[in-house]
Amino acid sequence: MRGRLQMLGILVQIALRNLFAGRLKTLIVGGIISLGSFVVVTGASCSSSISEGMAKSIIGSAAGHLQIYSSESKDDLALYGGMMGDPDLKPMPDFSKVKRTVMKVPNVERVVPMGIAQATASSGNQLDFALERLRNAVKKRQAGGEVPEAEYAAMKDHVRQMILLQQQDATTVGEMIEERANDVQGKADVERAAGEQFWSEFDRDALSSLEFLENKIAPQSVDGDFIFVSYIGTDLDLYRKTFDRFEIVEGTDVPRGQRGILFPKLYYEDWIKMKVALRLDKIRQARDLNHKTIAKDVELQRFVKENTLQLREVVMQLDTLKRTEMVRRLQRSLGSSEADVFKLLGQLFATDDANFDARYKIFYDDVAPLVKLYQVKPGDLLTIKAFTKAGYVKSVNVKLYGIYQLKGLEKSGFAGVSSLLDLMTFRDLYGFQTADGAAEIKKLKEASGAKAVSREKADEDLFGAGAQLVADSKQAGFDEFAGLDKSAARLVDETARVYSQDEIEQGVALNAAVMLKDPSRLKETAKQIEQAAQQDGLKLKVIDWKKAAGMVGQLITLLVWVLVVVVTNIFVVALVIIIDSMVMATMQRVKEIGTLRAIGAQRSFVLAMVIIETMVIGLLFGLIGSGLGALFIGWLGHVGIEAWRDEMQFIFSGPRLYPHLGGASVLWALGIVLVVSLVSAIYPAILATRVTPLEAMQSDD
Repeated sequence: MRGRLQMLGILVQIALRNLFAGRLKTLIVGGIISLGSFVVVTGASCSSSISEGMAKSIIGSAAGHLQIYSSESKDDLALYGGMMGDPDLKPMPDFSKVKRTVMKVPNVERVVPMGIAQATASSGNQLDFALERLRNAVKKRQAGGEVPEAEYAAMKDHVRQMILLQQQDATTVGEMIEERANDVQGKADVERAAGEQFWSEFDRDALSSLEFLENKIAPQSVDGDFIFVSYIGTDLDLYRKTFDRFEIVEGTDVPRGQRGILFPKLYYEDWIKMKVALRLDKIRQARDLNHKTIAKDVELQRFVKENTLQLREVVMQLDTLKRTEMVRRLQRSLGSSEADVFKLLGQLFATDDANFDARYKIFYDDVAPLVKLYQVKPGDLLTIKAFTKAGYVKSVNVKLYGIYQLKGLEKSGFAGVSSLLDLMTFRDLYGFQTADGAAEIKKLKEASGAKAVSREKADEDLFGAGAQLVADSKQAGFDEFAGLDKSAARLVDETARVYSQDEIEQGVALNAAVMLKDPSRLKETAKQIEQAAQQDGLKLKVIDWKKAAGMVGQLITLLVWVLVVVVTNIFVVALVIIIDSMVMATMQRVKEIGTLRAIGAQRSFVLAMVIIETMVIGLLFGLIGSGLGALFIGWLGHVGIEAWRDEMQFIFSGPRLYPHLGGASVLWALGIVLVVSLVSAIYPAILATRVTPLEAMQSDD
């Protein structure tokens, strides 16, 4: 043993001597090995940090550690989208049974019911809002209340001006939509509503005039009053407790047990905000954060042009008083004598790099207080419509309580577009019969005396055996609600009702997020849940957060494979160069090797000498490369890597990624270097063992 250690010491000394003797060869080989080690350490550390960041984003936004859904579903669950769009999942009929089964597994902390779907929502167009204000004023006047004459006249003038704009748009819309072009009656109604006679006679029967405007004119408005809503139906109270990134930034949370919806902040800004204001915000962000200029950026130039041309959404909100006030404010702020509000707004939005900051401030100081910046706001009642699974359209009124965001993912497109909807409303929109619906139908049947009739005895049950089918009839009044409990037929304000936890849980869900007490036991827990489901006769499929994320989750695997490909390419090149360099070095040392053989060195000694020399070079420069990589990661961990796109916030789990050095990264780097060094040394070492003392003597000649 002692002799072997001495022999190893001699071989290391020879390796170090040759290391410094062949400087050029050493630098070439060592440089490539150092580069490879550097890439392994930095790449593995960044990849590991990104994987952890994505895991936090996916787990902390909707997925949980595990997702469960029916194993009879046609598609696989994909929370953030799959290859074929939204997955077709078979509902779990009674979530309460699923929850009881899953909660029996010791490592399970919470089970959150969910369902992902899309719908359209509307709170009315601008004309609807103006008519509502006018109707309230009319009712107040008729009830003896006081409404200033100037304010009342401004409301009427505002409605008329909106109808005139609608009349101007009718020709353009008619050219694009054949149905509108052929609507002769609709055109006649608009022409009447825009005429002087209609408004001079308005107050003779104001309520009838309003009914005409609301039923005949407002539905023809071309305002974009419908918004597309992608939502997650869930137990809102449980969601808030489970996902700690959740926070309300405007409005309030939905009261526990009540119906309601929460919009995500990013969606609220990008889709609900007035377009001219949104474009101003985007220009400011591009200038301040991305250091772009209007003069050089084509997209910013397009935003400016659209703002100067698309002024209708601002002017439509102005009654006579507001229009006069806006003209006064803009004349003062812009130093203009122009009296036309369209031209003044055009001047305001004609921004460049020199005046943008001042014009931005003018908009929010002078214009924004006079208009409605957001199409809907917290507290508004929305009408949400969706196609049920049965194929019919279902409409539900639901209150927008607040705006939420997920901390650290404020700008993430993946986590910032899904609204949160209460589970009861989700079931209504999806086409599932709730307990309320079933109870109401049962109550109506009992009150009306309806009963099931068998097909075989239909005649007997309906008409009676031998009953006379013809009888004298008598004319009588008909009360369609006679004998019925009118309270059952009356429309109930579901937005104010408080549901119990049992009512929320005892119904269908499409999927559910499972949070674990110990995430390191994820695979073990998934198997335990599957076993518990089988024992209770439930057909459930259990997947981890990465698979549940769909295409987004596959980014982690993609990053790992990119790193593997890059590192493989570097070390393949290194392998070829090291082999070539060592072969050349061996040929140059024929005399030395032959002399060693002449004085008694065995082939094994020569073989070990070449291999150890190569591995010493690899280990030394591998340590240098790994050290540089560790220093670089330490620096990145201090300054961070900025999320250069909004989507990167989701990948980084925040606005910046702060990589950290993993001990496994250094070990992997050194391990790969030693393996490559060993492999690259085999062929030169075999050549060295074939050198004989005679060849050494011949090389001396």
